[in-house]
Amino acid sequence: MLSVKHDLLAALAAELEKLSPGAAAKAVFESPKVAAHGDFACTAAMQLAKPLKLNPRQVAETLKTSLLATPAWSQWVDAIEIAGPGFLNVRLKPAAKQEVVREVLQAGEKFGWQAPRQERVLVEFVSANPTGPLHVGHGRQAALGDAICNLFQTQGWDVWREFYYNDAGVQIQTLANSTQCRAKGLKPGDAGWPESAYNGDYIGDIATDFLAGKTVKSDDREFTGSGDADDLDGIRQFAVAYLRHEQDLDLKAFQVKFDNYYLESSLYTSGRVEATVNKLIEAGKTYEQDSALWLKSTDYGDDKDRVMRKTDGTFTYFVPDVAYHITKFERGFGKVVNIQGTDHHGTIARVRAGLQAAGVGIPEGYPDYVLHTMVRVMRGGEEVKISKRAGSYVTLRDLIEWTSKDAVRFFLLSRKPDTEYIFDIDLALAQNNDNPVYYVQYAHARICSVLNAWGGDVASLAQVDLSPLEGPQAQALMLQLAKYPEMLTAAALDFAPHDVTFYLRELASSYHSYYDAERILVDDEQVKLARLALVAATARVLHNGLAVLGVSAPQKM
Repeated sequence: MLSVKHDLLAALAAELEKLSPGAAAKAVFESPKVAAHGDFACTAAMQLAKPLKLNPRQVAETLKTSLLATPAWSQWVDAIEIAGPGFLNVRLKPAAKQEVVREVLQAGEKFGWQAPRQERVLVEFVSANPTGPLHVGHGRQAALGDAICNLFQTQGWDVWREFYYNDAGVQIQTLANSTQCRAKGLKPGDAGWPESAYNGDYIGDIATDFLAGKTVKSDDREFTGSGDADDLDGIRQFAVAYLRHEQDLDLKAFQVKFDNYYLESSLYTSGRVEATVNKLIEAGKTYEQDSALWLKSTDYGDDKDRVMRKTDGTFTYFVPDVAYHITKFERGFGKVVNIQGTDHHGTIARVRAGLQAAGVGIPEGYPDYVLHTMVRVMRGGEEVKISKRAGSYVTLRDLIEWTSKDAVRFFLLSRKPDTEYIFDIDLALAQNNDNPVYYVQYAHARICSVLNAWGGDVASLAQVDLSPLEGPQAQALMLQLAKYPEMLTAAALDFAPHDVTFYLRELASSYHSYYDAERILVDDEQVKLARLALVAATARVLHNGLAVLGVSAPQKM
């Protein structure tokens, strides 16, 4: 059906160009708001009426006549109906819709994918400082980042996943001090326990392993504890490696992998922060005031100028961010997406201002940001606020252990990132149609059960006669399959993996309606094979869509 749509649009563009030179760009199909109105809708007649100085219905009549005379429209279109002020409602022949079944089965896991575009995109996500376990908010970010990467891959991008974290600074020093206190026998609540210290049980675990001289290894570092409670620097390095290892375990359980880990400290040791500040000074985009160095960020739309270097000589946090993004651009990433919490909203204007002020050729609007809200967790009708292990919040690992990786991913992706979300543990465990991930996975498993009962070669179904697929439920299901490629493209463009969850639920609903309407394993061989081809194509698209979300497609449930 994709090729059918392409042919119909090409013919529509040609006829529009004949009516009004330059009008070919108006060759666009929309989905009718009411399914009974047809399969495609076109508003071109209304758009051309004014420049042609004609009644829109008159333009629609002329366009209808010319279109039905073209080979593509005469082959694939059953009828064109003119509605309202000049809408063209297009009804396709069953054969046109049936083409999508063959296209899905032939393309397989690449159905809906676009050709490689030789462009690189870097998506930075999670980027949690190694000061504690990953919390549920990090989980939402991990699910978003990984799914957005998968969406970009379907659109032909060369995708790079990056994890950036602060391996120095005040938070890391607090981690080291907290661990040292535990190593010296202190615990939360004791006299002498620092008010700013981290109180989670994990701090005690780190101290115990450090005193035992254990070696900890993460994806980007390895360190052995000296066992000396007075070795604060050794404790710091051990604690960072320990928590990075813990984060790696969380991400492994979530099936998220990164191509690179980038350390904030490297921006200082390599001289990149200093070089960036010098670029801004040389460009005349800074000034001294109150013993501090300021960036003229209001020149680039910020609501006020921002301090770069404080009176004590240290830099504010957005300065290394600017240096970091210059490295991204220099590494050849023309497109960059940052997945961050909504508390980073204020960072956007100043980072973009710094990048423009540096004058290194970075385009305006670089980088893109996707901001997400935090997540509340409910269980038994009550909010779950803390984890014994973390001390103050629910961890990602808690959520996975209470439910499943699939449920956590699907649920955290089922709403727009900037909307509040309540994760309902009880719903995630429910095996009924109210549980969206169960509903979609069950549709896939149900199809696999039918195909297993048939026992034939699924690959052979790509060549069967599809003409028996004429029932209303079958046609509705095929139209839903045909929406998948454009849905992927739009979801990637809008950084909207939630669109994939909505689509999969609609596709599962269409399949369940079809299954209830038509028996598949009938005696008539031609009808049976056609119906098997349709459900096999549906299973393939369900599998592909779930893969974009990082969710499995079980064959049995």
